[in-house]
Amino acid sequence: MTVQQVDYFGALVSPWTYLGHERLVAMTTAAGVAVRFCPINLMPVFNQTGGLPLAKRAPARQAYRMQELKRWGAYLERPLKLEPKFFPADETEAALLTITARETGANDLDLAGRFMRAVWEQERNISDPATIDAIVAEAGMDVADLRAKMAAVDPAAIRERETAEALERGVFGAPTYHLGDEMFWGQDRLDFLERRLKG
Repeated sequence: MTVQQVDYFGALVSPWTYLGHERLVAMTTAAGVAVRFCPINLMPVFNQTGGLPLAKRAPARQAYRMQELKRWGAYLERPLKLEPKFFPADETEAALLTITARETGANDLDLAGRFMRAVWEQERNISDPATIDAIVAEAGMDVADLRAKMAAVDPAAIRERETAEALERGVFGAPTYHLGDEMFWGQDRLDFLERRLKG
């Protein structure tokens, strides 16, 4: 049976989600496979799976994270501010608009990528409503129209449901990709996902 969709659980403020995003989009486009991007709430995921938000991690883990980010940014030749001005940021509203875009047939993957680049390349505050609206407009979307659709879509309920789904499917961090019954955690596992997509 041919799998037609990658379920992609990520976070807009995750540097690892950012580093893998464009590569995932490129490989799934090449394979002709759809992507369902779910910008989940990581706090319940961490709470239920033993993870910790960055500020609560041991200093040694925080220091190594910085080394890895520097390595991966250089290896992938991706612009990456190691300590961006607006991190951490509350991504809730940006995530809800991304879900609304997905549910109404707009290009949610492009919008999500723009929010990620805003944090990790451009040092913009994606918790600021004016910045959010500017990014939506830069994606070629009608800001007022997208916001008006939120009431009908109820993206907060969808996000809560998809966060619960992520937990049920074994997700413990972002990004996590599911293809059929296989799970791939981390942008550094994209090579394995690509091999799977190619059969």
